[in-house]
Formats: sequence, C-alpha cells, structure tokens
Amino acid sequence: MSATHPFRDRLQALLADADIRIDGDRPWDMQVHDSRLPARLLAGGSLRLGESYMDGWWDATSLDGLLFHMLDARLDERKHGPADIREALRARLFNLQAGRRSFEVGKRHYDLGNDLYRAMLGKRLVYSCGYWRQAGNLDDAQEAKLDLICRKLGLREGMRVLDIGCGWGEALKFAAQRYGVSGVGVTISREQAAFARELCAGLPIEIRVQDYRELDERFDRILSVGMFEHVGFRNYRRFFEVARQCLGDDGLFLLHCIGSNKSVTHTDPWVAKYIFPNSMLPSAAQIATATEGLFVTEDWHNFGTDYDLTLQAWRANIEAAWDALPARYDERFRRMWRYYLAASMASFRARRIQLWQLVLSPRGVPGGYIAPR
Repeated sequence: MSATHPFRDRLQALLADADIRIDGDRPWDMQVHDSRLPARLLAGGSLRLGESYMDGWWDATSLDGLLFHMLDARLDERKHGPADIREALRARLFNLQAGRRSFEVGKRHYDLGNDLYRAMLGKRLVYSCGYWRQAGNLDDAQEAKLDLICRKLGLREGMRVLDIGCGWGEALKFAAQRYGVSGVGVTISREQAAFARELCAGLPIEIRVQDYRELDERFDRILSVGMFEHVGFRNYRRFFEVARQCLGDDGLFLLHCIGSNKSVTHTDPWVAKYIFPNSMLPSAAQIATATEGLFVTEDWHNFGTDYDLTLQAWRANIEAAWDALPARYDERFRRMWRYYLAASMASFRARRIQLWQLVLSPRGVPGGYIAPR
C-alpha cells in the first residue's frame, strides 16, 4: 500500500492526529472522490483544502465536524502553503483596508444579492451573532442581541446614534422603534444602503454609503456590529480616533466583533480569496493597544459559542432555500458557501475565535458601569 499510495498514506497519518479517517464511516471522516486529493492537500495550506472541497474532490457527512476535528488538533498550524506567505507579505507591504481596497469587501461579499441574505438570515437581516441566553430560535436570538446592545448603551428617547457599518439597517430601525432615538448609519455596500433606506423609511434615520474615516460630527452613542473585522490592523487606531471625536464625553461606544486568540496581520487565504477580501480578525491585545488613551473599557463580554448556534441556523435556512434562489448561485457557489459556514462553526466550536462585545467610554462612567446581560 505504501509503495503504491504514498501520498494517501501520508495524508492519513496526518489526519489520524485529528481522529479523521479517509473513507471512514463516521460523520466527520473524509470521503475522497479524486485520487489526486492527497497530493494536493499535502502541498499545504487552507486554500487547497477549501478549493478541493469546492471542486468536489472530497466530502464529509458532517463538514463542520471534520473541520472542527482539524482545528481542535491544530493541523492548520502544521501545514502552510504559498498562499499563506503571499497574504502575509501583502499585509506587510500594503494597507489592504484603505482607499479603493476598503470598498472591495462590500462589492464582493455584501453586494452578492439581498435575495441570498434574506433566505439565510431569518426575519431580520442581521448578519452577526445572535444572543441565545434565553432564546430558542434564530429570530428570538437576534432580537435579544439587538435589545442587549440598546440596553448596554443605555439608549433613551431623543438620543442621536451612529452605527458604523450599519448593514441592512436593522439595528438602527430597532433602536428607533423601541427606544425613540434618531441616527445615522454608514456602510460601504450600496446594496445594503438601498435596502436600509427602504427598511427605515419614515423613521428619523439617515443611511449613507461612506467610509468611516470621513465621519466628523457629534453623537450621543455609537455602535459598530460586525464591521471591525474589515478595518485591518494598520487602521485600528484611526478607527477608534474617529469614534472618539464623534462621541461626547458622557457617551458610550459599543463594539461587537469577532476576535482572534492571537495577534495576526492577515486573514486565512481561502477566506481572503472567496469570502472576505482584505479582512482580518483583531486580537484582544490589538484592541487594547488601539484604544489606549482614547477610551475606558467598561465591559468586555464574550459569547462566542453563541455564534456556532447562529451559524447552524443560517445553514438550515440556506439549505432549505437553495432551489428557490437564482441560478447564479450554482453548485460551486453552494459548496463554497457550505464550506464558509462550516469552517466558521468549527472555529467557534474549537474556541479558536471569539465573539466580543465591548462597551467603551471616553472618560469612565462616574460611579462605574453596570453591564446588562
């Protein structure tokens, strides 16, 4: 066997460290459909793993289960490919989130089509982690998350609120209807902005297609949900400087973002190529450094395991909707999307990445801040 299938034997030896068998009968075992797969994967890197799945070279009954086993065994730290080196060099040489590059993720991901996101995200178009503490389904979890944000910010009638990266406008709509605030939302996605303007029609809300660095006006409260992952390590300080100059001394800023356990300067090569170009996850150290001297950290809340539940709900929704969606979402796109959702589930389940909500104040809340949960 070793003489005739050396690459397969080497791949099986590597996968065995993650308790994965080639052509095994467990849900997380890898089913190989193309004999060239072992050589392709042994060349290294997540880009080849994801692309070979998109090409139909392998499957697993539980794709998220297989990827969880890989991540939990840290196989990704043992195999790197040329794409990893290229991404690292690009991040070192260029500011990938400045100028025209800052709008690329909007065009390539968020402008894919509102029909796709409507099918996946549920009652509200909220493309971020739900709060499942007392929720039994996706819609309740998203409503609980939006209300948690409003309560953490202490919203009151008459306040003016800024949403940096407002998406489809759901958070501002919720805050205006439930808490009587007015607000401004900025996004780099024209598709999102058009939808948000319709969604918030009749409410005291303005939606703009605008880079956050162009903001220069005063607000009582600021929130940013699921946008900081696109800011980039070279721009973290500037992001918080803009938030600080837009916030009154007695204001509060809530940052909701995915975070990494390690400080990095670029994202996974497969994610960068197919899902979120020019994006990356911040670490706690990077956020702390970027906010130093600008804000007091009043609260740091981690509910990353809730993202696994959110992603599972999104997957159930989109799998039920594929046949009703336009033909442009072809089989290769579906496999790409399945891999994206499964890899995200696996990363949160393995606790390799987190979901953070930070509450920041410019000067410290007098007497201390009491964090709602």
